This record gives sequence, structure tokens and C-alpha cells, in this order.
Amino acid sequence: MTKSLLALSLITASITMSATAMASEHIAVSGSTSVTEVMEVLGETYHQNHLDVFIDINGTGSSAGIKSSIEGVNDLGMASRNLSAKEKKSGLVETEIARDGIAVVVNPTNPVNNLTKQQIKQIFEGDIPQWSGVGGNSDPVVVTTRENGSGTRGAFEELIGLTTTINGMKVSTISQHAQVASGNGIEKTIVANNKDAIGFVSLGSIDKTLKAVAINGHKASVADVINNTYPLSRPFLVLNQPGKLKPAAKAFLAWIMSPAGQKIIKDKGYISMS
Repeated sequence: MTKSLLALSLITASITMSATAMASEHIAVSGSTSVTEVMEVLGETYHQNHLDVFIDINGTGSSAGIKSSIEGVNDLGMASRNLSAKEKKSGLVETEIARDGIAVVVNPTNPVNNLTKQQIKQIFEGDIPQWSGVGGNSDPVVVTTRENGSGTRGAFEELIGLTTTINGMKVSTISQHAQVASGNGIEKTIVANNKDAIGFVSLGSIDKTLKAVAINGHKASVADVINNTYPLSRPFLVLNQPGKLKPAAKAFLAWIMSPAGQKIIKDKGYISMS
């Protein structure tokens, strides 16, 4: 090959590579770490069938994801709780892609299998300091919770009644001695490795390393969330600014709500919307 032909070949290859790079689409998705677990599967599956579309997912927590959506920092936000009245004033478009139960979990070796909502409230506020107070052994209860801003924590506090109002501000009543986990996965790890720990995680993330206790006699199961007998459930929301959703993000969101996307949600242990 002559030098001129080689140079032409390199230029052509460079142009082709540049065109390919320019044709690719990146969709920025950020927010709830609970939604992140299933969103990563959705994003990877979608990319496999749309090789020019890349879903960039960042688990920052529900409050951060909502804030980023309001400010237009992301294309799609993720939240695992309902928006507050103040957040709703921003006019964000809310798409409920799934529903999830919040499971109260203990170590599999813990003999306690059922708790009432009132007992859970007392445990997390530190008013029941030993497992013997709810039919367990005499060991002290190790309370674990999610970080402030977590959608799971916000929904859990609301559903169990773990907040109070001081000087016009809503504050958490979860014990100050509780261990704080910055993410669903870390919460799981703490409880799985401490026989006296109790925490709360997304129902869809339960595995053999944890035991979900029944609440008021109702199991933490998809069936009991659907029939409204299990008392702890919350929405999985995807958020976007009205009228500003770019075509690639709009197509991805439509696919999530399609039978193919909803099947993935169901297969991952969450409640689909179809």
C-alpha cells in the first residue's frame, strides 16, 4: 500500500470512528439506590439491543436524584418514595415503573419471626433495647438504618411513624445510636453479619443472607403487597422535567414500561405495573 493510500485509509477510519462516537447517545440516570438495583439490569438489557445508547446510572439517593431532576442535571431521576409537597411544586413528571415492599430484616439465626408495627417503632426508637422484649434472646438489639436522604428510609419512617415535628420541622425519631448504612447493599451486609441486628431493605433485594419478619402477621411478599395486606410498600418512580425529555431517554422510559421492561422488573422480585 502506498503512503497516500495508507493516509487515506487512516483518515477514513478516523472519520468513521468519529461518526460512530457522535452517533452514540448517553442517558444520565441518578437517584435512589433501591431503584438503581433494577435500573442497572434494565439499562444493560436495553443497551444490548440498542448498542448506540449508553445508560449511565448513579445511585445517589432519592432526595439527590429528585434535586438533580429539578435542576436538570440528569435526564432521568429515580426515587423510591413519594415526592414531598415542596418537591411536587417543581412540576416534575412522575412515572411509576414498579412498586416495592420494604422488608424489616434480621439475621437468619434470629428466632423472631413476627413483629407488630408498634414493636418495630419501639425498637427503632430505642424503647425496646433487647430482643427478649419481643420474644427473642436476651442480647441487645443492634438497630441499623439508612442515611438521611434515602428514599427507603423516608418511606419507612413515614409508614412506621418514626418522625415528629419540632419548631415546624419534621425530624426523625430513629435512635441516635443506630448504625447508619449508606446504601441498600451495605444495610444488607450489616444485618447478614450480625446476629443481633435489625434493619430494613427493599423487598426485591431479599436473599438467603437475610430473614424478613412478618409484620402484623403478614409476610413480606409480592402477593401480600399486591393485596394490600402487607403494610410497608412504596413506589419506584422515574422523574423528568416536563417537555425536556430527549428522544433517547423518552424511548428508554417507554421500553421500561413495555411488556419487556416490566417482565425484567417482575423477574427481579418487584411488582410490575402491567
